[in-house]
Amino acid sequence: MFDKILIANRGEIACRVIKTARRMGIKTVAVYSEADAKARHVRLADEAVLIGPAAARESYLVIDRIIAAAKQTGAQAIHPGYGFLSENEDFCEACEREGIVFIGPPVSAIRAMGSKSEAKKLMEAAGVPLTPGYHGDEQAPAYLHQQADAIGYPVLIKAAAGGGGKGMRLVEKSEDFIDLLASCKREAISSFGDDHVLVEKYITKPRHIEIQVFGDTHGNVVYLFERDCSVQRRHQKVLEEAPAPGMTPERRAAMGKAAVDAARAVGYVGAGTVEFIANQDGSFYFMEMNTRLQVEHPVTEMITGLDLVEWQLRVAAGEALPLAQEQLQIRGHALEARIYAEDPAKGFLPSTGRLIHLAPPAEGLHVRVDTGVEEGDEISPHYDPMIAKLIVWDEGGESSRARALARMLQALADYRVAGVANNIDFLSRLVACPAFAGADLDTGLIEREKSYLFPEDLALPDEVLQIAALAELLREAALAGKRAQRSADAHSPWHARDGWRMNATAHRTLLFRHGEAEHAVEVAYLPGAWRLALGGEGGERRVVEARGELNPRGLLRVELDGTRMDATVIAAAGRRHVFVRGRAWQLAAVDPLHHSGEGGGAEGGLLAPMPGKVIALVAAEGARVEKGAPLLILEAMKMEHTITAPAAGTVKAFRFAVGDQVGDGAELVEFEAAAAA
Repeated sequence: MFDKILIANRGEIACRVIKTARRMGIKTVAVYSEADAKARHVRLADEAVLIGPAAARESYLVIDRIIAAAKQTGAQAIHPGYGFLSENEDFCEACEREGIVFIGPPVSAIRAMGSKSEAKKLMEAAGVPLTPGYHGDEQAPAYLHQQADAIGYPVLIKAAAGGGGKGMRLVEKSEDFIDLLASCKREAISSFGDDHVLVEKYITKPRHIEIQVFGDTHGNVVYLFERDCSVQRRHQKVLEEAPAPGMTPERRAAMGKAAVDAARAVGYVGAGTVEFIANQDGSFYFMEMNTRLQVEHPVTEMITGLDLVEWQLRVAAGEALPLAQEQLQIRGHALEARIYAEDPAKGFLPSTGRLIHLAPPAEGLHVRVDTGVEEGDEISPHYDPMIAKLIVWDEGGESSRARALARMLQALADYRVAGVANNIDFLSRLVACPAFAGADLDTGLIEREKSYLFPEDLALPDEVLQIAALAELLREAALAGKRAQRSADAHSPWHARDGWRMNATAHRTLLFRHGEAEHAVEVAYLPGAWRLALGGEGGERRVVEARGELNPRGLLRVELDGTRMDATVIAAAGRRHVFVRGRAWQLAAVDPLHHSGEGGGAEGGLLAPMPGKVIALVAAEGARVEKGAPLLILEAMKMEHTITAPAAGTVKAFRFAVGDQVGDGAELVEFEAAAAA
């Protein structure tokens, strides 16, 4: 076994590998960019080496620097994680040349599966079922368009070197093909350095089911059952589970055999995943093989009781697989939710900023949290905005999945994140969605259930305002107490914030803003409590008596008219993040004496929703456009974001050229809306 390994990655997967290596007594070396100097994986590793600036292409994707770091520290092997160089044949070859073990498959397998079109030819020869489509080398747009027309719409354009949901476009009608092909090729070049694409028939209401395979250097290959990854947005997985709901033993055996045949066809060694598109009738087609560990591998670990990173290390060290196929068993049901810094209400736009409060649920037998960040860390614009992977497991025969769903709902309710937009509330709705709970699964579930998952009625509950006001009052009292202790006369009544008045009751008003609406909470001071009143002026007046206890971490024990509950209220930079009953609400504390002059951005301009790079100017300066017309394309966090016209009008000028980097909130376009008729 190795004494020391280098991890050529960052974030939660680097931390995940470190955890297993430490348990096995193996020392670890982290590599990091300038942006990750204080990252969690750097703090956890035994050693760490700086490899370049923030941009991945100048650090995590520079093969020579990673090899040099391994040689410098005496690492005997390199674990590539997933993403970055994990499926890069040049990197695998470089490790081999330098006598460093690559913890992954041989370069021949990476090369064979690195091109989707070549992989499909191999799979066809191995007898693995394939989706109808064009997988050839001719890449002229007109020819590809002709092939798509012959296949019949809808079709899916896919980058041959793609993965992770990038470099994919769904085309529903012939006239859209050329524009979507160009967009797909741009993203493919940016993400993979190769714009070769293939075109396949798009299966309506498909399920995405993948099989975990493992091979060793002794000729053994096994499959560790399946994962259902059907719940996706923009072809990226959101929820994964194992085993797949509704999977019969016969279908599992057939898919497992096909996956093992695929692995044997390329002489596969190590952890790999064979992905299939499955029809509702049980038929399935090979989609691709990922020659690395998958993001969703923890659900497989939870149902098998195995550590797949340990298996990777043992196989890479030349050992045989620890178990044979007949020794592998499924126990219970597991789900994984990807906690992202993103705003689902704004098309899942990534969010950046500091994690001012981060409190995950407690880990144990049923709950696991894999993360690369801690409270106080930054979610930067340079990398994937994942905060953590939340994994739950439970068992109970036929009710195993229902129990796991209940575990996930509770774990999401216990997750507290403040400082960046996040998808926790969305995930809670998704898990509770009747279609998901009833296992009515396909890759279009999120779009199909949009009305449930993106409710328009998000009225602010009274108790959220009452809790925010109570926390404000308790916080003021605690601060007053601290100031009193630091003063010359700690017992002076002038330090008290108890609202004492001679022969009267003190009153005040607290103001909070939620969205565009401002809410007033009228406060009356009582002995040991407060009376909080909402509404009035013609409407129903809602009054409660409130008391509670607030600790420094924002945990609040609330009592409203004798009803007790627990909540969390985090105060930061004028914002109040209220977590109660499994929901998160963000309010702004309003100072009526302060006028910030805040507006909606530069008048007449369109602002960048996040830092990124301008990759295309779609409209022309001076052009008249309709509402919703694309104006420019911004690339941020490895994804394209189209900036559209907010109304019918004229593009007066672009503030940036193609290739320019822009900051969050930068004015991108000078736009003049047309006068109302």
